[in-house]
Amino acid sequence: MLQDQALAIDFGTSNTAAALLQDGAIHRLAVEDGQPTLPTAVFFPADEGPMKIGSAAITALIDGEEGRFMRALKSVLGDPLLHERRLISGRRRSVAEIITAFLQHIRQSAERQTGQPFRRALSGRPVQFHSADPAKDAQAEVDLRHCYHAAGFEEVSFLAEPEAAALAAATPDAKGHIRLIVDIGGGTSDFTVVRQDAARTAVLASHGLRLGGTDFDRVISVKEVMPHLGLGSQLRREMGDGLLSVPTAPFIDLATWAKIPFLYTPATRRMAADMLRLSCAPEQLGRFAQVLDLELGHDIAFAVEAGKISATTGSDRPVIDLSCLADGLALPVTASGIETALSDHQAQINQAVRDTLARAAVRPDDVAQVVLVGGSSLMSMIDREVRQICPAANIACSDVFTAVVDGLALATGPSDKLVRAG
Repeated sequence: MLQDQALAIDFGTSNTAAALLQDGAIHRLAVEDGQPTLPTAVFFPADEGPMKIGSAAITALIDGEEGRFMRALKSVLGDPLLHERRLISGRRRSVAEIITAFLQHIRQSAERQTGQPFRRALSGRPVQFHSADPAKDAQAEVDLRHCYHAAGFEEVSFLAEPEAAALAAATPDAKGHIRLIVDIGGGTSDFTVVRQDAARTAVLASHGLRLGGTDFDRVISVKEVMPHLGLGSQLRREMGDGLLSVPTAPFIDLATWAKIPFLYTPATRRMAADMLRLSCAPEQLGRFAQVLDLELGHDIAFAVEAGKISATTGSDRPVIDLSCLADGLALPVTASGIETALSDHQAQINQAVRDTLARAAVRPDDVAQVVLVGGSSLMSMIDREVRQICPAANIACSDVFTAVVDGLALATGPSDKLVRAG
């Protein structure tokens, strides 16, 4: 192997993968227990033991181990929260330092498996980290680059994730085929239109939204779960007559993967206790206080995610299991109910697909294949949307979790495989 070979890393909101190119072939690294992906999650034990990563972090949470769980780290890039230092497992740490430690783990794992050092990385990135804020979008790449450098990589390059997936989708028999890549990940939705032949992939247009599976989870949680914790209830005034609505912000944060750890503060717990004292719905707000005291926010988030997946992939009698709050507490959910809740997001994705095709000057009927990438692309509403927009296209979704890292590995090879049309 070449000593200056680049390591391809797909650092995702929900999952992470790494790969390299060996003799022209993709070699996915076993980043966890022989598997090509691992959850982008960490856990810091309360006894100040070493940080747990991936499935070990999730297992620690599920088993009720004392400590701090964190997920959706990528969502904080570009935000000032990234550099805020919080007391976690006996030390003040920032999310930037935690991302650095995670990337260092990936680099060291790759070096152990291959027996060679990696000083260069080709990292995926969404088309837009922050689609509504160009300054935060630019800062997010700066932040991620700094994390890679701090993790031991001397040279870091970036490639848009759907463009990498397009490289992986190339086939030897392609003769000017138009492909649309629809990458619905945990934190962003990305779209690329390419023209492919056997020799190269020409990018016609790329587009992105800061919208993904964690946003879907937040909407579902706010609609289905948070009312059972007191959202929408009222408080008695401490002085005078009349009632006040409970503030919505802490419930929105509790429904947001990346913000859950920042709720576990004395100030937030005092606020919850004050609300409970004045509550007209003490049973519900008592649950909210319980979640903060016992740090159950991620347990609820996983329950919402599981209910969403069950409902949108055809499982029988899907529920959001909240037995962590009360024995037997389970909220029935349906695919139609979830899709109604997500109708605004669905419309945004539909429009983004149409905008990408328009930027590429490609008619929907000219798309030969739509390649679905990212775990959230498996939701039935995504399949239905793309079929409605591109009725003549074949739909492919065989490598939703590894297409990006496969394409990144290919992109570390000959530079003429991916070109910009124009």
